[in-house]
Amino acid sequence: MSVASVLAAPAVAYVSAQPAAAGVYAMSSGRIGALVAALAGLAGLVVGGLVLARSAGRIGIGSERRGALVALVAGLIGLALGGLVVATSDGGIGTGNGLGGAIVALVVGLTAVVLGALALARSRRAG
Repeated sequence: MSVASVLAAPAVAYVSAQPAAAGVYAMSSGRIGALVAALAGLAGLVVGGLVLARSAGRIGIGSERRGALVALVAGLIGLALGGLVVATSDGGIGTGNGLGGAIVALVVGLTAVVLGALALARSRRAG
């Protein structure tokens, strides 16, 4: 056995243990999960922004309190799903496992939770 084959064996084992990257256009379960999480967080972000702008009655949400709760719950759903995708992602960003989208979903979901909490606090103060 040569010295080169002994040194190359751990590198070959490491390369073979890496997860395979998903195709560019393939919709893997991680990508779908990250997309759903981002959409839930985005819905909470929009509703929370509209409630803080005091236009909740104009879009059919009802009261400010209900809109704040919708924003809060949608943001929490986005956070939970995004966290689940981040925790179960095999590879890094760019491997097709949805890690990049899940990180975006975490940020958007957290923003929706903050907007929902602010709107809920304001609705309690006003009522």
